[in-house]
Amino acid sequence: MKQIVLVAALLSVILAGCTGNQQVEKEEDMKTTLTLTQEWDKVFTLSEKVNHRKVTFETQYGLTLAADLYTPKDAQGKLAAIAVSGPFGATKEQSSGLYAMRMAERGFVALAFDPSYTGESSGEPRRTASPDINTEDFMAAVDFLSKQDNVDAEKIGIIGICGWGGIALNAAAADVRIKATVASTMYDMTRVSGNGYFDSDDKEESRHAAREALAKQRVADPLAMAGGVVDPLPDDAPQFVKDYHDYYKTERGYHARSGNSNDGWRVVGTQAYANSRFLYYINEIRSAVMVMHGEKAHSRYFGEAAYNYMVEGKAEGYNVVGKPNPVPENKKLLIIPGASHCDLYDGGFTEPAGKGQPKNLIPWDELAEFFKNNLK
Repeated sequence: MKQIVLVAALLSVILAGCTGNQQVEKEEDMKTTLTLTQEWDKVFTLSEKVNHRKVTFETQYGLTLAADLYTPKDAQGKLAAIAVSGPFGATKEQSSGLYAMRMAERGFVALAFDPSYTGESSGEPRRTASPDINTEDFMAAVDFLSKQDNVDAEKIGIIGICGWGGIALNAAAADVRIKATVASTMYDMTRVSGNGYFDSDDKEESRHAAREALAKQRVADPLAMAGGVVDPLPDDAPQFVKDYHDYYKTERGYHARSGNSNDGWRVVGTQAYANSRFLYYINEIRSAVMVMHGEKAHSRYFGEAAYNYMVEGKAEGYNVVGKPNPVPENKKLLIIPGASHCDLYDGGFTEPAGKGQPKNLIPWDELAEFFKNNLK
């Protein structure tokens, strides 16, 4: 009997080992191997002050994100690090890569990544958005940076541009490892998706009509794309649409993998944003935050309202009233004189579109100083 029990025990161990190996192999098979473009295909020139390499990292949703890692040349020891993404619908070859490179020039390890379902990152169907998945994208970038040999894991910040400015604030509210956050020329994607521009459709009837249209779209063609920057421009296009065209549709910022430069997002791809309000807890962010916006930006109201709610617990456009921030002294609102929304994508250019002179409206040194003061 003892021999039978011993044999049974040994078999169970062997079988468990085999099952465990199969499980590991299965998990390995589930990981996505990305084919990354190795040539320099950014809309900006690589700085001679930094090193650059392509990297990938995993999210908690099982997606593999593609990124560009910029490091200052000849840097030694562990450095503070910054993760960057945005604008919403753009890729790391555009504005976020420029921000990351400029921060690396100033002494930071900087990571510009393509969000899930976007650019060179994994995820199907393509160009799909989600408040929780996109927030996780930022937190996964922090995971990646914190494991790098040349990064001080206690000194990590993030920059979110345009729609990713709001996502950055949401990530900062959720993840205390993020010690400093910049939201540049931000959109609150949940607010604009649910209320329309300038809250012009902030009524139940409008939201119901939109929900009906999306329900029909999911049946008719859930993969249909829309939302790329209109081209050619109609004569009566608003100025901010002209500004988008000047960036995304000219040599200044066009990129083949950018949704905004081409056919946009899935029509139903941002449906979850319209039914969410994801900046509810930003009044509890204790870490440092700077909201940076252009004086003339059509989106300025997003940034000012988010800042006011973050500090005071209340703001126009927010239907809730919370407690004032417990650490208001490390929050800052920076308005850039004369700047439009897209001027803060790359500093802005004079006419003609894509060929004018640079305005240099992004205060790179002030951004770097903000991070140096708060990542220490």
